[in-house]
Amino acid sequence: MKTEFKNLDQLLKLSGQSSDFKKTVILLGKQEVSIFYYSTLIDAKWMQQHLILVLQNRSLDSEIKEIEDIKDWIPINDTEITDDLTNIQFKLLKGYAIVQLHENDQKCALVNLADNHGLRENNDTENEFSVVGPKVGFVEDLDTNIGLLRKQINLQNLIIKEIIVGTTSKTKVAIIYIDGVTNEQYIQTVEQRLTDIDYDFVFDSSLLDQMMSDNSLTPFPLFVSTERRDRVVYSLISGQVAVISDGSPYIITGPSTLFDFFISAEDYYLPWILGSFFRLIRIFGVIFSLFTTSMYVAITTYHYEVIPKDLLSPLIFSRQNVPFPPFFEVLFLEITIEFLREAGARLPTKIGQTLGIVGGIVIGQAAVAAALTSNILLILVALSALASFTTPIYKMSNTIRFLRFPFIILSAIWGGIGIFIGVGFLFIHIIRIKSLGSPYAVPIFPFRIMSFKDSFIRSSFQILNKRPQHLRPKSSVKYSPKPVKQKNDLDEE
Repeated sequence: MKTEFKNLDQLLKLSGQSSDFKKTVILLGKQEVSIFYYSTLIDAKWMQQHLILVLQNRSLDSEIKEIEDIKDWIPINDTEITDDLTNIQFKLLKGYAIVQLHENDQKCALVNLADNHGLRENNDTENEFSVVGPKVGFVEDLDTNIGLLRKQINLQNLIIKEIIVGTTSKTKVAIIYIDGVTNEQYIQTVEQRLTDIDYDFVFDSSLLDQMMSDNSLTPFPLFVSTERRDRVVYSLISGQVAVISDGSPYIITGPSTLFDFFISAEDYYLPWILGSFFRLIRIFGVIFSLFTTSMYVAITTYHYEVIPKDLLSPLIFSRQNVPFPPFFEVLFLEITIEFLREAGARLPTKIGQTLGIVGGIVIGQAAVAAALTSNILLILVALSALASFTTPIYKMSNTIRFLRFPFIILSAIWGGIGIFIGVGFLFIHIIRIKSLGSPYAVPIFPFRIMSFKDSFIRSSFQILNKRPQHLRPKSSVKYSPKPVKQKNDLDEE
């Protein structure tokens, strides 16, 4: 969404809504000169040494009369004098500074002060890796992260609001949104909830995630937490609000829905048929991970009649020497898997990988040899653990891991009926929770048929030309798709 400006003052006024847009006034003799710039896009030392100091030293010998004199005074080659608003708007968002001689002048000098914020060698995403697409992640510096976003979203409408959170830490927290796209109700809600936080020390944006939540009595994450720049950019242009704190490489976006946690950035970099296929695989993997072991307990404890005859003999042979009931057998393996996961995550990378592979093989083989568990259950638990890793967002992966245990307990008490009871309570709970006041189960409840085009499957970009309805954006159309005309080069010869 690009805004057309009538004059330079209007452009500066809209840009001034962002906290990272700065104005510096310097005195050159008797003449005041104004410098406008985005602090997150420029090199502050370069501006001080090669622009401000040079102008001040030169003003001791001569007087500036016209804006064209700026170009002769400063030693920066990439400097131009213009009154073209389109050019000024474009260059301002690319790290140029506007030098204005008089307050109402439409002609100004554009000086290149751009800095490569965040473009470092080790700036890859660590926990949200993708084979296709960019791998630029955020760092622990607030200004660097805002600069990374501004380099991707070249709009004056990208508004940054900074507030201070934490009575002891005084942590800078930025609220990021696109003016004219994001619903004002979500912006006001986020700002109010952050302002109302009375906490002494904010270590990370994950703390803000919990303090801003609509419901603290839920295991489900209500905001997407991501370290990927492309994911945050997509959320912003869709009409969501982003929040980031200084010292954290993660940005939280909301309002979020349940399906947002199963969407990978890679889905949009592949053809829509492949993207939809892998997304369905991901959702099926989560369902498989959630119910596999509880169904094993229910079937082997109460429902032998549903087991096919060909599978019954191997199952009996597998469990004939196991002294424990299926419930304790499953519980033992599930807890063992959790031990391996936690140990692998806390140890150094190379040691953690070795522990995960060797420990899993050795413990699994020893458990079967000691008749503590069956071969079939060992395979099911391994597949279940593998399927849980298909979730793109780590916080949702933790939720799936947690939910398996209540279902295992219910299946041990009431069998299949217990699983259905658990599913019923789970659906009711998901339907009731909200994110920033927006329904969490959209598009299933409330039913939004148009939102299904980017939920279970990812439709083609010809169809995904509108922003999600449940976000109630001010501007619903992202772009106007045009029919693709196929051309045969041989016919033109």
